[in-house]
Amino acid sequence: MDSETSNNLGGDVSQLHLTESPIDNKDAATKSIGFKNKENVRDITAKFQTAAAALRTGQLLKDPSFTLFEAVGALEMMDPKMDSGYLENDDSLEDDWDAIQDLMPEEVVGVIDQMLSYEMAWHMGYPLLQSLFTSLHIDQLLWPVPKTLEDSLSDRSKKVRTETQPLSSVLRAYTIALIKTCGYVHSKIISEHYYEEEDFVSLLYNRDLLSAIDYLDAVKCLEKAIEDLSCKSIACEDNVKDALQVRLQLRKHLLLAVECDSRPTDRNAIQHWARCLESLPSVLQSHGEGVPKPTAFSAKIQRRLASSVPPRPIVDISFEDAHVHLRQICRNGSEVYRVLDYHGSSNLSAFVWTFQSTKPQPSIYIRCLLQSLIFHDMKVLGDMTITRLIFDDLAEIVLPAHFLVDPANSDVEAPQDPRFKVWKEMQSFVLRVGDAYLDLFRAMCMNRSRMRRMLCHLILDWESIQLEAENLDVELRQFTIEEPILDFTTSDEIWSFPLSSWAYYHKLNQMQWIVQMGLELDIYENDELAVMYWYLQNLSSNLIQHLERIQTFTTKSYRATVSLDAAQKTAYTQSFAFLDVELLKASAVQSFARGLCCLYVFLGQVGALSTRGRTAPYGKPEHRYSLRMRPFLQLSLPEVPPYADYASLIAFPPAPAIRPGDQEQAPSNLVLAEQAMKVARREWDAISKLSAATARCVTCEDWWEGSVKDVVRACIACSVAIATVKRGLANAEAEGRPLADVIQVEVVGSEMAYHPFWAVPKILPKR
Repeated sequence: MDSETSNNLGGDVSQLHLTESPIDNKDAATKSIGFKNKENVRDITAKFQTAAAALRTGQLLKDPSFTLFEAVGALEMMDPKMDSGYLENDDSLEDDWDAIQDLMPEEVVGVIDQMLSYEMAWHMGYPLLQSLFTSLHIDQLLWPVPKTLEDSLSDRSKKVRTETQPLSSVLRAYTIALIKTCGYVHSKIISEHYYEEEDFVSLLYNRDLLSAIDYLDAVKCLEKAIEDLSCKSIACEDNVKDALQVRLQLRKHLLLAVECDSRPTDRNAIQHWARCLESLPSVLQSHGEGVPKPTAFSAKIQRRLASSVPPRPIVDISFEDAHVHLRQICRNGSEVYRVLDYHGSSNLSAFVWTFQSTKPQPSIYIRCLLQSLIFHDMKVLGDMTITRLIFDDLAEIVLPAHFLVDPANSDVEAPQDPRFKVWKEMQSFVLRVGDAYLDLFRAMCMNRSRMRRMLCHLILDWESIQLEAENLDVELRQFTIEEPILDFTTSDEIWSFPLSSWAYYHKLNQMQWIVQMGLELDIYENDELAVMYWYLQNLSSNLIQHLERIQTFTTKSYRATVSLDAAQKTAYTQSFAFLDVELLKASAVQSFARGLCCLYVFLGQVGALSTRGRTAPYGKPEHRYSLRMRPFLQLSLPEVPPYADYASLIAFPPAPAIRPGDQEQAPSNLVLAEQAMKVARREWDAISKLSAATARCVTCEDWWEGSVKDVVRACIACSVAIATVKRGLANAEAEGRPLADVIQVEVVGSEMAYHPFWAVPKILPKR
């Protein structure tokens, strides 16, 4: 601080608050800011404004004794959103509402329904601080921490048993079961992979969720409350009594379901989730029987749970929304156990992918439950080893009926036996790829944005696996006695590299998913859709070439085998069927991507595609292309095509609007789009007719069929859009106007599209 400013401020600023005169009207000031001690209040406003006026714009005033912590604290004072100790006039620090008081039966229904809404808000990602822990009943139950069920059944501050208050005992039994349910949910989620405050807030604010109380005791409390309601010991109307009973039954089966979920492979949870689904319609229908009790919930409890921040607003979601979310959890909870029906590695992958692609996406609890079912206590699906899962995948893709993946090799103990050495090498390979392979399933269990981000990191790991597998393939040739294929044009020897080919196949799939997930998440701008679909068809082309290469070596191995037993024939049959289906899928994706690419290029050329102005450094197409390709630039194979290839092939993009007859390039892209969509429609129709076993979707046939039908609808919509553009082009030529003045292009988001991976534009005539 310079001397001039110091003089204007009157010397020592740190003593500013000590030299002020008392306020003339203490009562008015005290009333306006809520101070209780009027004698210590001094008005420094005028002096402060005079001192602040001496500062130039942008100048800061620093006092060495006034730390950053004190500065932030000073800014928070008297701000109800920042000052944790601020109270409004006539307000108290805590609520004086008695949580043990008798409630009307209708009020008990209302309190239970509100608790259910707050529980679903917690499942949606909101903290307990703003949802369930605002309940005075839950607060009274959890603090002090009950050590026994007897403690939880009484008001420990008054030593009053709730059994003498029948309705209070019903509410207390429900609350105990609710907290136990939340305890199991919390334990399941934090034991698996999730992202704090992105999917779920795990903070318990130093509260224990009744871990010392056995869940069976909570179930007995619920059953006793149900019995009390049935034997008419509680006087209330029948419709209200039925509403209470159905809620207690729902809570009972919810508790039993999540308790069974805590033991992976315990399929008894399925029937409990099904019973929950049966109860939900009655719960929704009887919601009107309840009467809200707002005084049973208070944000003031937050002061004791997190004193460093002021009370935050209570998250209030409607009961209807909570009912929808709970119904989804119950439905997914019973469906997720299909994953335990193992029909091969590709079926497992298809189930996880299609299950997580359902709309709306399963909640965080269900996704963590799926993770625990897939891999728990070093076992896959409850009773399989990770070695068997990877060997099954290798056998289906690149090594059918091959001794490299023969489980019998593990029984060989003679070190000089080649099978012993093969098993040792393959075990080291499994150890290297095991985490990356399981991470694929973990990534699928994340929310969609996080899944794409994880895949961008995983492909780098699979790049390393591919390179390391090449060296292992070379070492294993001494045991496989493989004969190469000769290239007649170059006389080069072509080796199969099975392990490396397997890793490359999975890497290509992940690269496709990254692009497709970007389309689903609406990451790309309208004028970037053409280049991203162009890159997607490039990836599909690489995948087709790679699958054909694998198919060639599989056929060679099949023909070289002198005699095949039944098991070997089955293995080859399944591998050939798998490769045929994968080739068909890759070709279908390539055709659809080519069709949309050409359509968007054409719309951009004629100026019909709306774009958003951009500033440097990503205002140029080349820079935006490099930005979109960033996840793939570190990969050796497949190489990212240079932007010049894209620009030379499809002339991206002219700046001004072009009349249809000015360039021959414009109509040709529309013709190419039409031709590609005819092929895509035919191939996706063929895919939709595959059996569940052939398509590798035995456990998820209903979801898979729905997804493929959506793609077929998207193909039809794209063909219609192309036909509309052709009609608009004819009208524009007849009227001598640019096509952009005749048609209107709307690029709908993934939520409104037939399928989130295929952004088919809507073409409408301009009026």
